[in-house]
Amino acid sequence: MPEKNVVIFGAGKIGRSFIGQLFGREGYRVIFVDADQFLVNELNRKKEYPVVIKAPDHEERMVVRGVQAIHASEVEEVSRAVSEATIMAVSVGKTALPAIAPVIARGLLLRNSTYPGRVLDMILAENMRAAGSFFRERLREQLPVSYPLDRLVGLVETSIGKMVPIMTGKELEQDPLQVFAEPYNTLILDRKGFKGEIPPIPQFSLKDHMKAWVDRKAFIHNLGHATAAYAGYLKIPDARFMFQVLEDPAVLQFTREVMGEAARALLAEYPGEFTPGSLGAHAEDLLERFRNRNLGDTVFRVGCDLRRKLGKDDRFLGAIRMARKHRLPFGKIMAAMANGFTFMAADEHGELFPDDAVFHAMVEKDLDGVLREVCGLEFPADREIIDSLKTYL
Repeated sequence: MPEKNVVIFGAGKIGRSFIGQLFGREGYRVIFVDADQFLVNELNRKKEYPVVIKAPDHEERMVVRGVQAIHASEVEEVSRAVSEATIMAVSVGKTALPAIAPVIARGLLLRNSTYPGRVLDMILAENMRAAGSFFRERLREQLPVSYPLDRLVGLVETSIGKMVPIMTGKELEQDPLQVFAEPYNTLILDRKGFKGEIPPIPQFSLKDHMKAWVDRKAFIHNLGHATAAYAGYLKIPDARFMFQVLEDPAVLQFTREVMGEAARALLAEYPGEFTPGSLGAHAEDLLERFRNRNLGDTVFRVGCDLRRKLGKDDRFLGAIRMARKHRLPFGKIMAAMANGFTFMAADEHGELFPDDAVFHAMVEKDLDGVLREVCGLEFPADREIIDSLKTYL
């Protein structure tokens, strides 16, 4: 096999600032696969990229060296990289996973013919529930029935807690390869997902009950972040940054209360995994991280993409359904979700997230249709949620 390397599908913010730098600093050769030709060219030209760590009171610049990139259209080269990978990671977003499955399957077949029986673990850096089973089915659709997928391929689910802000045009002009990120660097992974030897990466935090930790990310971190963005926009519509809206005591306290409701639901769902103290401390740590002035995270980034964030199984409704299952209150979460229906924060150019304009047009035309088609709420099963939500709208 070639030198120790990691093949990462997706050279975006998480791929570079998190996965690439974790493996790069441990001596792995980092090989990105991406559909952005300019980014691929620049990575191959410089063979390195900078990560700027934005701590609250200082900045630290580190450089990931020994980098290579392959354009996603180079099927033969991508397949060969997969066949020779020490380990793989995927950070392309749920909607793009089916698109990369064919070339990965091709690489797996080449790998098994070149190195028979050698396993390959894939870290799914996707922050989605049941990512492993979803991607396993996408691969199975592309592989022959005889290929021993469950024996040779480890699909390792993760909980991605690292926050990476949108960079301005001016910042990208300075260096199109640089990426900003917060200091938090812990990667939570499913210990049971690995088929081969687990890399001794110091920042790995291995868990045996991964579903609980994926839900913690969705229903504490993601929920709290969006709650602050929506409540903050409602109260201070001209505020650009998350630290600005969280300087308001009412927004901060409301966000804390929403996270608290969700924490009680998580405790009921996973009584052996969390404690009130651990979830409370986690929420307070997140509130501090959300207020990192130096990170420059925007209300627009945190709140946009409403059809996804207000969707059936996402941060709000997922937490609401979990609370309802355990007969726990969810009024604060419901109020926070309702704020999202009024969210219209713009980017640095004064423009809405494109799909959010579509969402608001849908709401204006047919609210019941949005509750049904976007939120996945149906009569009579969800009548309690629908009636409660409508009292806030």
